[in-house]
Amino acid sequence: MNQKLTPLVALQKVDLRIMEVTDLRRRIPDRLQAAEAPLREAAQALQQSTAQMDALVKERRSHEKDLDAHEAQTEKMRSRLSELKTNKEYQAHLFEIELANKKRGDFEEKILVCMEQIDQLQRRVKEMQEQVKALEAAFAREKTALEEQDRALAEELAGLEAQQREAAAGVEKPLLERYNQIKAARKDQALAAVRDGICAGCRLQIPPQLIAQVKRSEDLHVCPYCRRMLYWEGEPVTGGGPSAGGRPADLEMGESV
Repeated sequence: MNQKLTPLVALQKVDLRIMEVTDLRRRIPDRLQAAEAPLREAAQALQQSTAQMDALVKERRSHEKDLDAHEAQTEKMRSRLSELKTNKEYQAHLFEIELANKKRGDFEEKILVCMEQIDQLQRRVKEMQEQVKALEAAFAREKTALEEQDRALAEELAGLEAQQREAAAGVEKPLLERYNQIKAARKDQALAAVRDGICAGCRLQIPPQLIAQVKRSEDLHVCPYCRRMLYWEGEPVTGGGPSAGGRPADLEMGESV
């Protein structure tokens, strides 16, 4: 490997882990929201069912109040029977009482329907309360785990940033600036190994002449496609190539950096 790139490869290893750790921490709030989603949905459903049950209780009480008023009115009608003087009036009044009794049945039917619905909702609410309780416990465990993971990642990130500063100090300034420019442009790694004639960064075939130049480690070269700095992971090639003095060691244009 080109000796100039050796400290950069070490720096990039740290930088890539920093990006990975930073991304993991960035995703924790989303993971927390996703973990809480079932609990929110269950709590909302419980709230809706409870509100529905409360509305039915109010409706039942309203029907019961109407029934009580109707019963009082019917009782008054019955008490007037002894006051009627003619048979015609008596029969007419009995007919009104009969109608009142039928209406009483309507009130009772409405009350019964409400009571059945309330009973069903009470059972449902109880089941939902148990479900919410279980989801609360599950979410609490997941939240604790994510918070612990975030603390561990934060500690690792602090250590990595210290390693990053130390590694960057060992890189030549012009090379470090070029590295940072490529890293910022690519949003990922600035260096790529040459493996089996392919750039490990963009996965495209590299011209054989450029591969040979990278193998000789005489200069710094970039991939013609993704513009990442290339380095050879295997043993350097000795002999058979131009001397190290044949080209300047500084960064160049074209296939070299």
